[in-house]
Amino acid sequence: MTELERRANEMRVDIVRMIAEAGSGHPGGSLSCADILCALYFGGVLEHDPERPDWEERDRFILAKGHAAPALYAVLAEAGYFPREELLTLRKLGTRLQGHPDSNQLPGVEVSTGSLGQGLSIAAGAAVGLELDGKPQAVFALLGDGECQEGQVWEAAMFAAHRGLDNLVAIVDRNGLQIDGCTADVCDPGDMRAKFEAFGWDVHEVDGHDIPALVKTLAAAKADRSGRPHAVIARTVKGKGVSFMENQAGWHGKAPNGEQTKEALAELAGRTGEEVGRD
Repeated sequence: MTELERRANEMRVDIVRMIAEAGSGHPGGSLSCADILCALYFGGVLEHDPERPDWEERDRFILAKGHAAPALYAVLAEAGYFPREELLTLRKLGTRLQGHPDSNQLPGVEVSTGSLGQGLSIAAGAAVGLELDGKPQAVFALLGDGECQEGQVWEAAMFAAHRGLDNLVAIVDRNGLQIDGCTADVCDPGDMRAKFEAFGWDVHEVDGHDIPALVKTLAAAKADRSGRPHAVIARTVKGKGVSFMENQAGWHGKAPNGEQTKEALAELAGRTGEEVGRD
């Protein structure tokens, strides 16, 4: 296991633990995007500084699929934005770790998100702002594939292509499931590559659990300033890393019970050769 794979695995441990402690949350989509966030934050793709969360030269990251907040909290804690012990306050009264990210509460959260469909519009606006200020930084937005059923996503896609926002990278967590079942059954998004290309985007497809491939693809998209916004379609497995959660729509928004938590943590710990996940 590489260092980045180890970090992604430990992020999954944190995701399971914090959701179990809270008794509520969204494990499926948080686990599916852990490798994507690990590649961004620790693969040398995203310019950021935990010591200076408001550093003007930072790249921007927006979690459009805000219900995957546990994954964002896990990567921010792993990066040192706040103490890991705070993860276990998820969704508790008075916590900074709300059920959806709150930029007024927690350093490293660029924008408060939660209402699906709005994140790409916010990211496009941020990309325009950087462009107008003559700044070279990039904006990344992570969307759910179910979220892409929202019309506002495609309004933002049209706008971004019209403005030639080549400093914008949209990542789609393409796990094929949403709260009501398969995306193909609920409202089929179809060929997402073809859709983004039809809107004038540069599009890449990648295995969303292959961290070296993610790093390479995301870095290339960030570096390409040839006049088109970039979409990265990341093929993922909902609930990745916990076998009984994988590809199960029922784990979209449900916390594991005590026995399930032990089983999940033992499985994740087994990947690093430990008896249990880290303390």
